[in-house]
Amino acid sequence: MFRKIRIELLVSSVVICLSAFVFVQAQQPNTDALRWRYIGPVSNRTTSIVGVPGQPYIYYAGSASGGIFKTTDGGIHWEPIFDGQPVSSIGSLAVARSDPNIVWAGTGEAWIRSHISVGQGIYKSTDAGKTWKLMGLEKTGRIGHLAIDPKNPDIVLACAVGHAYGPQQERGVFRTTDGGAHWDRVLFTDENCGCSDIVMDPNNPRTLFAGMWPIELHTWGRESGGPGSGLFVSRDEGATWKKITGHGLPTRMTGKWALAIARSNPNRIYALIETGDGVPYKGQETDRGKLWRSDDGGENWRLASSDRAMGGRTHYYFRLEVSPANENEVFFLTNPFGTSIDGGENLVRGPGGPGGGGGGGFGGSSPGGDNHDIWIDPTDSNRMAVANDAGVSLTVNHGRMWQRIQLPNGQLYHVTTDNRIPYFVYGNRQDGPSYRGPSRTGPGGFGGGGGGGYGGGGGKGNRSWR
Repeated sequence: MFRKIRIELLVSSVVICLSAFVFVQAQQPNTDALRWRYIGPVSNRTTSIVGVPGQPYIYYAGSASGGIFKTTDGGIHWEPIFDGQPVSSIGSLAVARSDPNIVWAGTGEAWIRSHISVGQGIYKSTDAGKTWKLMGLEKTGRIGHLAIDPKNPDIVLACAVGHAYGPQQERGVFRTTDGGAHWDRVLFTDENCGCSDIVMDPNNPRTLFAGMWPIELHTWGRESGGPGSGLFVSRDEGATWKKITGHGLPTRMTGKWALAIARSNPNRIYALIETGDGVPYKGQETDRGKLWRSDDGGENWRLASSDRAMGGRTHYYFRLEVSPANENEVFFLTNPFGTSIDGGENLVRGPGGPGGGGGGGFGGSSPGGDNHDIWIDPTDSNRMAVANDAGVSLTVNHGRMWQRIQLPNGQLYHVTTDNRIPYFVYGNRQDGPSYRGPSRTGPGGFGGGGGGGYGGGGGKGNRSWR
């Protein structure tokens, strides 16, 4: 009798426990059933761009905080190919010339502002972006440029700015000769100085130039320039480096450097340099000028221009490129887009302004506003791609017309919702309007019940999103 009661009590306890477990489970949200979907807003802050030489339909675009997108049909459709990685900020992209299946991505936005995202090293794909593998350099913070040997894809040099919030050792130029299995820091000036740019002679990969940039970033401002800054050259494919002093270059303290070598004539080298424009800095005199040029492979230099518009936003983005077909044609990534056709003596500025609407469109002689990166097909100089705050701009006719593309990678500073049903989502996009829109649409279509259209608001306006 006692055993029967004990068994009945045990069974009852099990039933009660199972009931409680089911009840608790019923109270838990079924998060596995949730799926992410894109609701907007459209693109901005595309920071890096690269194509595949001779393949006019393939491009890779990197975002400040939106990963990497790829197109295989000339920009009609784009696919996110980096979303599975634990980092979304992209500083640089490069495709191996000898094997277009090998793609490198340096993470961490190098176009420095007080709010940008740091990265988590360098990644490599050997299947044209289908899969990625972390290849080290996790502490470098921001990798702004990459150089790959055109014949040996295992030799890669990475130009690391550093996290830039204070002194650190993990900055400068890093080199691998075994495809990223091991890295050596081959150029380092001091713990306050990182690499701002690196270029490889397109006809002789043993010759490289690198610009070093002392930078410390704070929420209230930045400190740019210092004794570690300068131009360095390597004649053994990056194994050793030597600083170039004098020979026509600025002799006083400098800041950021941007570099370009002409494929049609590698003796022609351009250096865009952050000087003080003659304004004393910390009680010291500074040099004047903006663009320097060498016509003998970097041995001697002369001031080509003092036009500040060639690098008008030095603290933010600072980039130039020379046409592979014409040593005198130079492109300056500014706002607006700038070009020189006389070897950097004079700058012709385009109309500028963020372009393109919706999913794309065609515009005139300027790719967009706040231009960050440019890639020119070495086999066809009429084909160019530009990454800017308006998205991606492509041209196949040397800039007479641009295809302007907006990707789903808008960079939002904040996001919130209201209490209506269905609720509305609000967000303020970097360098753009504030947006609002319904979390879902009903039978009345988009914008019903006063939810759509334009309205008053903060930022540069208030727009609805889809």
